[in-house]
Amino acid sequence: MKAFKLENEPKIETGFKTPDDYFENFSVKMMEQLPASEPKVISIFQKRKNILLMVAAVLVIALMIPYLNYSTTSSQALDRIALENYINYQSNVNQYDLIRVLETEDINNMNTSIVLEDEAIEDVLSANSNLENLILE
Repeated sequence: MKAFKLENEPKIETGFKTPDDYFENFSVKMMEQLPASEPKVISIFQKRKNILLMVAAVLVIALMIPYLNYSTTSSQALDRIALENYINYQSNVNQYDLIRVLETEDINNMNTSIVLEDEAIEDVLSANSNLENLILE
């Protein structure tokens, strides 16, 4: 085999050669090739803008329902029956505590006279056979 020397062999020239002043004129040529007016940019979300707004509105309403439900239930005033049951079952509340808290207007409202008709009394006496308990009460 023959000795191969890289320096002595003829070199093959590349097929690509840059023209003179290529890089100095490159930017000018590139700007001439660009279109004069820029194309209109259309956003991806612009077509679906109404749908996205509707979804956001539904989401906000869905998140507000628990808050609104909690605020309406907690702000309800105590009804008469619940208050009366609470007072009846509390052993530490007596009649004197209630009298001390009541105002004169409340006491006057409780002083209503109950008018019983004779027919109502006869109905109660005829319906209950144990008259002694009724008389003692």
